[in-house]
Amino acid sequence: MQNNISRWDIFCTVIDNYGDIGVCWRLARQLADEYDADIRLWVDNLDSFSHLCPTIVTDADVQHLEGMQIRRWRPDFPTVDVADIVIEAFACELPASYVEAMAERKIAPIWINLEYLSAEDWVDDSHLLASPHKHHPLKKHFFFPGFTPTTGGLIRERDLLSVRSAFDESDADKFLAGLGVPPRDGTEIRVSLFCYDNAMLPELLQEWADGPDRIRVLVTPGAPARQVGDWLGEQLLPGTQLCRNKLTVQGLPFLSQSGYDRLLWACDINFVRGEDSFVRAQWAQRPFVWQIYPQTENTHLIKLEAFLTRYLQNFPESETVKRFWQRWNGSGEIGASWRDFVAVRASLELHTKVWVGQLDRTRNLADNLVRFVFGK
Repeated sequence: MQNNISRWDIFCTVIDNYGDIGVCWRLARQLADEYDADIRLWVDNLDSFSHLCPTIVTDADVQHLEGMQIRRWRPDFPTVDVADIVIEAFACELPASYVEAMAERKIAPIWINLEYLSAEDWVDDSHLLASPHKHHPLKKHFFFPGFTPTTGGLIRERDLLSVRSAFDESDADKFLAGLGVPPRDGTEIRVSLFCYDNAMLPELLQEWADGPDRIRVLVTPGAPARQVGDWLGEQLLPGTQLCRNKLTVQGLPFLSQSGYDRLLWACDINFVRGEDSFVRAQWAQRPFVWQIYPQTENTHLIKLEAFLTRYLQNFPESETVKRFWQRWNGSGEIGASWRDFVAVRASLELHTKVWVGQLDRTRNLADNLVRFVFGK
């Protein structure tokens, strides 16, 4: 699909370290690569961005990367030409001067508030609702990613599923070898771990160490590596491999987004968090466990249940999966629920492939955005 208006401004404030910028960076790249959009990406925290994209210059106000313009979003916002399409990611507040410039345009830009992902039923009714500005002749539309055809869909590059399908066990071994991971030891279970600080992790690590299965946990930097290191009493650095009984943990370096996708494809079970890795774990077609971003008054648990209900519909062992996810996101004895979960992982992997087939019918987020913008 070709677009007739090409200039897009995407605004992103980094709240969840990598989740917000992760989504915005994937979306910006897809719009530029697949729809020839002229992208200007405004980011308030280039340090976090640089972990996902090491070529980012963290002290540059303006830089060009992969055909896009990357701008540091400073409090003293500069005077710039307003784009034709303005995306306000995750309810970040646009600079007042920029909104005034939007109102002064002869043709108002299309203003989109890209919302957080949710499986709750109300999302379908709220998708594409318009809200007029209080003081200017402007309106913005609320664009909700989601899991049904009446939402905005999920980020998925045009060739993602075909590339994933071509990625076999030998590709997985080669990719992991590049990270210093040795060949699989017999029936060893490979687990990737990306999480927030989680009170349940020490107990789960102990279960993995004492359990019947050989488990290799590939630990991402940040909170996961720190927590695992605290439990072991030894710092877990990238490339470090530490063992306790049946458990081997291995520190990973920061990975690019494409590298992280391949990590998910190469592992048997993936622990993910937030939004970006949550979506990528689904496209990976492997069993996964989601730690949702904690909110006050446990409202995040409502969102968790909404997704579990939708995702596990018609899955015979749904209660087993729900129980483990609930333990991981709350409290209670996690060891027995892990043993039950790992026992159904083969059938869960088949179910996840069916789930991906359903998601693929919703079209992808970038495609739905372009269709909305150009009325197609």
